[in-house]
Amino acid sequence: MSTTHAYYPSYPAGSLPINMPQKPGYYNPGAAHQGYGRVSVSPPEAADSVTTSGITSYEPSATSSSYAGSSSEYESSASAAGVDLMDYMGSRLNGAFDPTPLDRSLVKQAQTSGELNAKHRELLELQALAQRRLAGARLDFADGMRAAKELQKDLQWTQKRVNALNERAARKYPEQYRAAQQKYPAPVDY
Repeated sequence: MSTTHAYYPSYPAGSLPINMPQKPGYYNPGAAHQGYGRVSVSPPEAADSVTTSGITSYEPSATSSSYAGSSSEYESSASAAGVDLMDYMGSRLNGAFDPTPLDRSLVKQAQTSGELNAKHRELLELQALAQRRLAGARLDFADGMRAAKELQKDLQWTQKRVNALNERAARKYPEQYRAAQQKYPAPVDY
């Protein structure tokens, strides 16, 4: 795998950069290392036993010291000490977490939900009562209208009978009828 350094731009084949004169004491990388614009070096190879979870880790040389160990070293030290990480983290979480405010809020939520359900049931009962009363009032109104119509018919029949009797009395007894009309005048309809 080849990589290109940002310090050395690539040039077309057959052309080289122009050497510019420099002041004495300055380092000219082009003059000392002409042709090293690209470095072709592959990364170091890892041993097959050092790969974990698909990621390659490189072993340091035997002479250099390292602060990082392999994953197998961590696993062996954890199992040797007899520490279960899940139990340890669970106990730490239980010690750090106080469920009292959560319990109080759950109790308050349950109480509020119960009160809302009771009010909802009460509203449904009142609505059913109002509907029953309204149905009763409609029946009463219909009965009253029927009775009023029957009464109106009866009054009209009675008025016709009274008018017929008055006409017969006016024809048969005209003088007495006029005297009775003056003494008891007929009511005025408004």
